[in-house]
Amino acid sequence: MKIFSLFLFVAALLTSFAVPADTSTINKLKQSLAENMPSVKPDKISESPVAGLYEVTVGSQVVYISADARYMIQGDLYDIVTKENISENAKSDIRLAAINELGEKNMVVYKPKTVKNTITVVTDIDCPYCRRLHSEIPDYMAKDVEVRYIFMPLKGDADMKKTISVWCAENQQKALDTAKAGGAVEEKDCDNPIKKHMAVARELGVRGTPAIVLEDGQLLPGYVPVAKLVAELRK
Repeated sequence: MKIFSLFLFVAALLTSFAVPADTSTINKLKQSLAENMPSVKPDKISESPVAGLYEVTVGSQVVYISADARYMIQGDLYDIVTKENISENAKSDIRLAAINELGEKNMVVYKPKTVKNTITVVTDIDCPYCRRLHSEIPDYMAKDVEVRYIFMPLKGDADMKKTISVWCAENQQKALDTAKAGGAVEEKDCDNPIKKHMAVARELGVRGTPAIVLEDGQLLPGYVPVAKLVAELRK
């Protein structure tokens, strides 16, 4: 831990000497990764704020690799002057891309008359804190915050069937409100995006529900009271 902290300190000092990344260096990194780590398929390689260190995104993961492709660092990179988490910025872009690819048409959406902000919530119907968040939907509507749901049923086949039944209901919102309140929902089946939901949730790096993705791609794990969340959105 001390060695990693020292590295970050030195990295911050070296930042001022950073030079623009050239195509040839990035191509060499791609070639080296292909030769030495063929299972790693980078989605993007770009210059980091630290000279000689490159940011590599692979799915939802962000790592850093030296220009000679010999050394790799896994973990968040911080700017100790600005207190900025450089890695989180990269992960935010990945999350937003995954959500946009899924598309709002493949989510259950609660939309106020006027939309000032939008949050995307990874939810499980039965988890207690997911239900607590859902009970605040009227408050979100009153505060002009659109709530979009991605489902991540975690409790086996029964949970999956219930989630699919909600999606396939004639009135999805009414069915979800009932299910979240502990009521019975008519069992139904239809073409549905729930498996896609679960794949996206994994791509977002979600390990438990609820998980809230803000408009800038920031991920908030766990329940957050509506007043606190709205304040975060509008700070």
